[in-house]
Amino acid sequence: MTSRAFKTLRTLAAILILLCVLIPLSMMVTLSLNPSEENIQISMGTIHAFIPQTVSLQNYKEVLQDPYQPFVRYLLNTLLVVFCTVGAGIFINSAAAFALAWGQGGYRKIYLMVIIAVFVIPGEALTIPLLLLVGKLGWIDSYQVQIVPFIASTFSIFLFYQFFSKLPQELIEAARIDGARLFQIYFRIAFPLSAPVVATISILGFLDAWNSYLWPLMVTRGTEFRPLGVAMAAFFGTQQAYWGNIMAFAVLMTLPIIIVFLIFQKHFVASVVGSGVKG
Repeated sequence: MTSRAFKTLRTLAAILILLCVLIPLSMMVTLSLNPSEENIQISMGTIHAFIPQTVSLQNYKEVLQDPYQPFVRYLLNTLLVVFCTVGAGIFINSAAAFALAWGQGGYRKIYLMVIIAVFVIPGEALTIPLLLLVGKLGWIDSYQVQIVPFIASTFSIFLFYQFFSKLPQELIEAARIDGARLFQIYFRIAFPLSAPVVATISILGFLDAWNSYLWPLMVTRGTEFRPLGVAMAAFFGTQQAYWGNIMAFAVLMTLPIIIVFLIFQKHFVASVVGSGVKG
């Protein structure tokens, strides 16, 4: 296969993937802008479901003003859970990874083996024991039950460890000679250099926490602490006939994810391409 044919094939594959992503999104946005449920039902399965014929914000207004499913409350709950989980997780997991990479003592390899072993265990297998534990602590239907169990992440620790372990040894030794302690080296040198990894963890952690459904469904009881993932399912169950409202709810839930990715995409791509430190 020639280089030109390969580039053409790669371009066609990229266009196909792009269409697979954009077609459902275009349908979601188009139906959310259609205020007539009757027209939505008629347009289903036709080209009109993907091309806006009518533009109205009526569905968005109804979603935001619904007294039984308070979207703003769900949004604030989700933002609080996501930012606390991701923010605390970045510092705790990165500090643990740096200690494993450059700390002293033979415990480091043992801990790393345990972390890798825990990483391959399905999260669902730990759900019931974790549920019993938080029930004993009296955390059911609260913010901390959605935050604390997920701050520590084996994946984040391993990703940070891979980055920190590639730092030049001369850099760490020079800091030690200058009298810097391990935490000072981490906070002043290592952590600022790990921006690509932080961006990757931020995006992946944000997506994971934002789309969380099973655990919040088990530990929340009402609208006071319910996040958007559970609220979306509850909204769908009570509004099955109103597809315009459902699509408007979905669009509003998707927008923060797109915004976060646009903010961190440069660092995210840089981390995917290669976050190693060149000597």
